[in-house]
Amino acid sequence: MAYALEQVRPYGDGASKREEVETMFNHIAPTYDRLNHLLSLGIDRRWRKRAVEWLRPYRPGRIMDVATGTGDFALLACRTLQPEHLTGIDISEGMMQVARAKVLEAGLAGRVDFAREDCTALSFPDASFDAVTVAFGIRNFEQLDKGLGEMCRVLRKGGHLVILELSTPTRFPMKQLYGVYTHTVMPLLGKAVSRERSAYDYLPRSIRAFPQGEVMRGVIAKAGFGDVRFKRLTCGICTLYMATK
Repeated sequence: MAYALEQVRPYGDGASKREEVETMFNHIAPTYDRLNHLLSLGIDRRWRKRAVEWLRPYRPGRIMDVATGTGDFALLACRTLQPEHLTGIDISEGMMQVARAKVLEAGLAGRVDFAREDCTALSFPDASFDAVTVAFGIRNFEQLDKGLGEMCRVLRKGGHLVILELSTPTRFPMKQLYGVYTHTVMPLLGKAVSRERSAYDYLPRSIRAFPQGEVMRGVIAKAGFGDVRFKRLTCGICTLYMATK
């Protein structure tokens, strides 16, 4: 199935969405963390902790963090859950360079590694991981169904999926306030800090186009997952999705 999200691209320069997303993240990698925390007023740290805590009772031994970016979620998951090994994957080498430096600084080089992978065609064998996580990256998938299908394939039976994604509040007044913030403040801050306005114009457009709530629960279930649940966080600015294979 095709989703409106898959047609939302950072530049619209004729390249594929995957290529445009890779270029965008390579450009913004040096300022990504600073802007990420600034734009969310630091609340993104709480969202990550919430997602990791949901996994804690299952004690996953092998974890794959998809669209790992600069590694914030991977590092938090490794410190909190103490898995045997965690593999972060991404299409942006620029972002993973930042992540690798963080891992070295944290002394976790033997337990966390990173690999350049296309989430729609993963190189890992079936049932390779006990948990798969995606934090703020699933909006960027070129083919949502295919990406979810691949994550299901590499997850062992009984393993767990966790997705954190930005979403659009539905209730007054947060809906109206968030609209003003994402349309006006976010692009201006993005341009001021990163000199890359296209990336922060793309961000709110991709949030609006992303299937949310009950719709996304159906998309995840269709990919082969069961017991799919979701929880809206911070008045609906972020949504946590949880599922089991």
